[in-house]
Amino acid sequence: MVRSVKLEFSNKRGDRLAAILDRPARGETLAYGIFSHCFTCNKNYKGIRHICRALAQQGVAVLRFDFTGLGESGGDFSATNFSSNIEDIVAAAAFLEQDYSPPGLLIGHSLGGTAMLVAAQRIATTKAVVTIASPGSPGHVADHLVVHREQLEKTGEATIHIGEMAYRIRKHFLEDLESYDADKMISGLDCALLILHSPLDKTVSIEHAGRIFSAARHPKSFISLAQADHLLTREPDAQYAGAVIFAWARHYLIPTAVDNDIPSERRRG
Repeated sequence: MVRSVKLEFSNKRGDRLAAILDRPARGETLAYGIFSHCFTCNKNYKGIRHICRALAQQGVAVLRFDFTGLGESGGDFSATNFSSNIEDIVAAAAFLEQDYSPPGLLIGHSLGGTAMLVAAQRIATTKAVVTIASPGSPGHVADHLVVHREQLEKTGEATIHIGEMAYRIRKHFLEDLESYDADKMISGLDCALLILHSPLDKTVSIEHAGRIFSAARHPKSFISLAQADHLLTREPDAQYAGAVIFAWARHYLIPTAVDNDIPSERRRG
């Protein structure tokens, strides 16, 4: 039902970014989207994979990619920051527009979702944005790195450990996160927004979903992911998220399909 194709594209710095396009194996591709992963994650996380494949089964092709310096992508992670993540998303959109079709749907998990709120304002074809377990402010990540602030101030760089992996960050990473006005960033979004968040999320509390919802303009929707964890590691949770995203997004991505669901007498009226 789904065909997954490995691809590569370049960001504006010339780094080669690894990507996978999940698309319908048969039938028409109704729309294209992009999925951006969380801080230090990659495109192959189970939750991401299940969501993208669920959408592809419904006819929406989704490009999931690794940010610079992560996963299979080239570049130096320590040279990246929140702003460079946004630039990578914009580069992904340009790649899709050139080689396939302009993306109408932008989906991001955790900090990747926060980045999508900004990137959407630089991608003219965006019709709908989805955040999944996303912070209401980029500065939320900086709060988690406060123990490294002294080291960053002293030497300009520090090593952080997330799980079993070590990552080197530089002072500009924190400075960039803290430079964004969260409310202004969210209120500038000029397209439909869907917020997905679990009340049990221990990494990014559900209060962040409320902050995004309050600051955003209509049309906006919020759906609780019930028993899901932050990474949507349970396949049923990820598949449910994918089904919900399609049911919501098709109204904005495929207006003719929605029109066809309306009885003819109502369409004439």
